[in-house]
Amino acid sequence: MNVGGHSALAGLWVYLHAQPLFWLTATLAAYGCGAALHERAGRSPAVNAVAIAVGLLVALLLGTGTSYATYFEGAQFVHFLLGPATVALAVPMFRHRHVVARAWLPLLAALLAGSVTAAASAMAVAWALGADWQSVLSLAPKSVTTPIAMGISERIGGVPSFTAVLVMVTGILGAIIARPVLDALGVRDWRARGFAAGLAAHGLGTARAFQVDQLAGTFAGIGVGLNGIATSVLVPLLVEVVGR
Repeated sequence: MNVGGHSALAGLWVYLHAQPLFWLTATLAAYGCGAALHERAGRSPAVNAVAIAVGLLVALLLGTGTSYATYFEGAQFVHFLLGPATVALAVPMFRHRHVVARAWLPLLAALLAGSVTAAASAMAVAWALGADWQSVLSLAPKSVTTPIAMGISERIGGVPSFTAVLVMVTGILGAIIARPVLDALGVRDWRARGFAAGLAAHGLGTARAFQVDQLAGTFAGIGVGLNGIATSVLVPLLVEVVGR
């Protein structure tokens, strides 16, 4: 065994581990690997770049014994960019504003049905499988973006950190299965496909929708925003009714 080489490697890790930009670089590299595999697979939804990046980063954190707090300290710039990225969704919405204006009634109907179904079905399945009430509550807002979901979870008595994980899993699964499910259901309208993806799988579903079609991405962005508002109102009411 090369003791000197091992010591040098350990020293290098200690140095890199202490650098804030290391975890930002690791995040970008992990996503780069995921994106490359996604392209090599012909952009198959089953080979999801985000899921691959998450897996690589989790393996790195576990393998090095690094806490999430340490990781986030270095990678928080990516988190900061979520705000501008969300605001940027307004650009395609403005470009397609005439199409959006003509579809406001179906959008509202789909929003109500989708928001209630997303929360109620998750709670019902968890309850049927024997989950405790706090876990059931944590599942209720899993189809909206993380900051909103964590706020709702805390308000209704769930576990915000658990909800954040569920949101991420929901987004990844939604981005993977949305297209084959909608194809199987015979949904061909890009407006309907995009809105469904954004409503059910929030930001990751929206990103996937934009990869497929600009109009679908526009309606996915609308779905994300409207579902965040609807869920923040409907979920507390649903929990109050169910909890009686």
